[in-house]
Amino acid sequence: MLNIGLSGSVASGKSTVARIWAEAGVPVVSADELARRAVEPGSEGLAEVVRAFGPEVLRADGTLDRDALRHRVFRDEGARQRLESILHPRIAELREAWTREREAEGAPVVVAEIPLLFEVGGEKAFDVTVVVDAPEEERLRRLTAERGIHEDEARRIMAAQMDPEEKRRRADVVLENDGSRAKLGRKALDLLSELHSAGGAPKPTEPDPSAALHIDLHLHTLASRDCLSDPEQVLETALAAGLDRIAITDHDRIGAALEMAARHPDRIIPGEEVKTAEGVDVIGLYLSEEIPKGTPARETCRRIKEQGGLVYLPHPYAPGKGGSGALAEELAPLLDAVEVFNARLHDPRLNERARDLAGRHGLPGGAGSDAHSLGELGRARVVVPAHANEPAALLRAIRAGQVRGVESPRWVHAHSTWAKLRKRFPGAPALDTWKHG
Repeated sequence: MLNIGLSGSVASGKSTVARIWAEAGVPVVSADELARRAVEPGSEGLAEVVRAFGPEVLRADGTLDRDALRHRVFRDEGARQRLESILHPRIAELREAWTREREAEGAPVVVAEIPLLFEVGGEKAFDVTVVVDAPEEERLRRLTAERGIHEDEARRIMAAQMDPEEKRRRADVVLENDGSRAKLGRKALDLLSELHSAGGAPKPTEPDPSAALHIDLHLHTLASRDCLSDPEQVLETALAAGLDRIAITDHDRIGAALEMAARHPDRIIPGEEVKTAEGVDVIGLYLSEEIPKGTPARETCRRIKEQGGLVYLPHPYAPGKGGSGALAEELAPLLDAVEVFNARLHDPRLNERARDLAGRHGLPGGAGSDAHSLGELGRARVVVPAHANEPAALLRAIRAGQVRGVESPRWVHAHSTWAKLRKRFPGAPALDTWKHG
């Protein structure tokens, strides 16, 4: 098995390369993902962080407040070193266990994305090390313009890391990110092919296209303010409509999605449709923590990625909830996928513009019924190769999938309006649920 260590300075594009390789079928694990696991609630890692930095680094629900901790460590070199001494050994143990599992499964190539690979002397654990590099001013622009970090803090973050020239010197391969995302994608896939050949490893096999899953990536349950559908009934109706997996994406709530995912781990993708500060909806898939309503759009995208989730932009050109495309281009570099068919949009040009957005930015397209009633389920789906219910596998699958759907009748919006009234005035008479078919 060829074991690749992927690194690079902050905002260099290394995470983009990791996603491209994951979508090509290579198992990829990130140090950020492992760091979250190392400080999960109840873990010894979290307890040690609290002992070192105090209870103020905890949120009210007992989870780690990453923003508060990040501000501490990037202003204090000693604090940063204390945090690294706690996290790095635990991250290394988790990565080694993950690598052994992939080897036991027969994976020909694996990749570990480690921002501080050389800082911690971890390069010896890999057969090949790859550094993604970009010009300093471009990295600064990405941190400030795309991630919303103040310039002073962005410069502190950059200065806290090893000199990029030293990383280049110590790497086996340097991948220059000096152009568009599409150009980086071509370079990354070419390099992956070269590494396969040099390592003597066969290229990873793609999922059997004859084994298909039908997935609705956007729907609601009674946890949403404008829906009355019981979550279990939603799943039962979806399965009856020929769906195999659904993403529960309630408005600004994640509780029902998490409960359903725990009960039906292969059927449910836990998500949330966040109404951002700008009034534009952004969906996070594979979330574990709720993102508050009113969070700025860029911050919402960052929080989704911090949880290891996928940033999915629904109905980007819809009036109101999509802002008529106001943030579509601005958010495109932060997205993992775009909803190119929404069954509740009655102007086909809105879905066509979403498909064009995805095509121009090299993003996979998904489909959602946006169902707020049981009868809408099954009206939109993406048909994809069978895959494990996890983020990287879903991205690979929808790139190879087909979007299908039919427009819902215009009067389905009455269900959303009625649900709002019923929740505001519980004594109002019930409206019969529109049954599927």
